[in-house]
Amino acid sequence: MLQAVINAFKIPDLRRKILFTLAMLVVFRFIASVPIPNVDRAGLRDYINNSELLGMFNLFSGGGLYNFSIAALGVYPYITASIIMQLMTPIIPRLNELSNEGQGGRNKINQYTHWLTVPLALLQGYGQALLFSGATTSGGTNLITGFGLFDRDTALPTVAILLSMTAGTMLLVWIGELITENGVGNGISIIIFGGIVASMPSSLGQLFSGNGISGNLIGIVFFLAIGLLTIVGVVLVNEGQRRIPVHHAKRVRAGRVYGGTTTHIPLKVNSAGMIPLIFAVSIMVFPGMVASFLQTSSQSSVQDVAQWLTNFFQPNTFQYNLIYFFMVVGFTFFYTMVIFQQQRIPENLQRQGAFVPGVRPGRNTASYLQKVLSRITLVGALFLGLVAVMPYIAQEITGVRALLLSSTSLLIVVGVAIDTMRQLEAQLMMRNYEGFIN
Repeated sequence: MLQAVINAFKIPDLRRKILFTLAMLVVFRFIASVPIPNVDRAGLRDYINNSELLGMFNLFSGGGLYNFSIAALGVYPYITASIIMQLMTPIIPRLNELSNEGQGGRNKINQYTHWLTVPLALLQGYGQALLFSGATTSGGTNLITGFGLFDRDTALPTVAILLSMTAGTMLLVWIGELITENGVGNGISIIIFGGIVASMPSSLGQLFSGNGISGNLIGIVFFLAIGLLTIVGVVLVNEGQRRIPVHHAKRVRAGRVYGGTTTHIPLKVNSAGMIPLIFAVSIMVFPGMVASFLQTSSQSSVQDVAQWLTNFFQPNTFQYNLIYFFMVVGFTFFYTMVIFQQQRIPENLQRQGAFVPGVRPGRNTASYLQKVLSRITLVGALFLGLVAVMPYIAQEITGVRALLLSSTSLLIVVGVAIDTMRQLEAQLMMRNYEGFIN
């Protein structure tokens, strides 16, 4: 692999792409350090450290939530908008027509996604800031002062905070698209990858300072071993696929014979990627967010319900992880079938004069592919569910609770690393160099 890295830097255009990607990541880290005023950052860090859920959000934002910087939202409003557009495309006829118009239609859908990102970022930023403005430090002061849209004195600072957070999100989306065009890998994924990796040193520091190397050395070793085994499993499942043979019929045109070849359709074991985890986390977070608002109610019964919701939906409880597991499994099947329907593989095969040996074209081919996809997706769904609750299992087995071993972050880091290495390897193979994987 070291020789592959040397070969990559020998190629001028590839070296330029790698350096551009690294430069954009440095710019991203600078943006994540630009703070928003009127925030008690010391109290905010203590508040985040006492919440596993907020700790996970801080991990994804690359530490931006700790500083409550303009990049505190990260690129997740854009990801949410992308997921919404993907789900709405087969439902809304106009979007469905655009998806079939080639690159021009996809560019138009991407434009709609950018437009949808702005209100989502404003809404998410308002909810996040409102949550912190209602929280207090040990000294009794609010974490965010001067926040409120419906007060004449605080309306202007509040609008400034929301616009700053939205602008930070859109700036990160723009940087991600620059990386996609001029760098290596998918830019949005690289931004998330950089944020997670940037938070890893502090998380490892919490691991050793919180438990003590001598006090729980065996537990730490087992914890890290479980993490490594999870990474290996993620790689194997992400790379696993079922190849369906496809035969192309022979056709004679202008005296030439076309077709007659045999290819395959690669059906992946995990076609949904990390999307089911994001769906499940979004729903599991919602009751806790509602409970945080209800706790300020003057009614004691409402406060009791809020306290019950807060305790029930704690990420370190058995019932939370059990619900989380089944939701991940269900969303994996749902999203896989949505993606399969959008690809229209049976229709494209029939249009090209191709068929699966032993299966009639058209409806029978669609039923056959759905049956095979359901079987292999069951393995992928159960694995994703296991990965989702692996942090809880690892903490219960080892007793190590200082490090948040996020399943979603593992999938992102491993998936982005594999995808980037493959793109670099493709560039090297085009120039007859040995790649990273081979």
